[in-house]
Amino acid sequence: MAVHTTDSRTTSRLAALVGDIREAVARGLPPDVTAYLVGERLAPQLGSADLLTAAQREPDPARYRQHLLHAERDGSFSLVALVWLPGQATPVHDHVSWCVTGVHEGEEHERRYRLVPADASGKAAARLVATEDVVNPEGSVCGFAPPGDIHRVWNGCESTAVSIHVYGADISRLGTSVRRVYDLPADA
Repeated sequence: MAVHTTDSRTTSRLAALVGDIREAVARGLPPDVTAYLVGERLAPQLGSADLLTAAQREPDPARYRQHLLHAERDGSFSLVALVWLPGQATPVHDHVSWCVTGVHEGEEHERRYRLVPADASGKAAARLVATEDVVNPEGSVCGFAPPGDIHRVWNGCESTAVSIHVYGADISRLGTSVRRVYDLPADA
């Protein structure tokens, strides 16, 4: 899923958040600690009416839309707003870097998976095992870092959902945060 670039205007609240995230990332700490610090800075901004412009909240009727909000010049992090209409979903995937997600509006549903590799004999093929189902309401923040970040996300509510994602990578250059899409059998 390619990132949609909106106009470069930003709100003062979003500009302040970028500065706060820049400070946390610049510490050069391990990915899990960085994700925790970024989540602490993101959480108080969620649900604020003046965080995003109207253009940054624009959905796509065909699929969830990713609006690039900021990409740090040195490639150390990017901010993306994902806008989901009811029923829109990702495929099962993992990521290129650590990520922090905060639900700004609505709620997101998530199913997390564990990859079970094929056995050495070749009798059992690789498969995914669902490990957890989570409903993330407005204001919730979660973070993760590869490996072990395989999941599927969807809008299971009746209204538009908007989430803010902070990735430890330059999404403007990569075009996506997805490292791999999984097309494997999944055990419930």
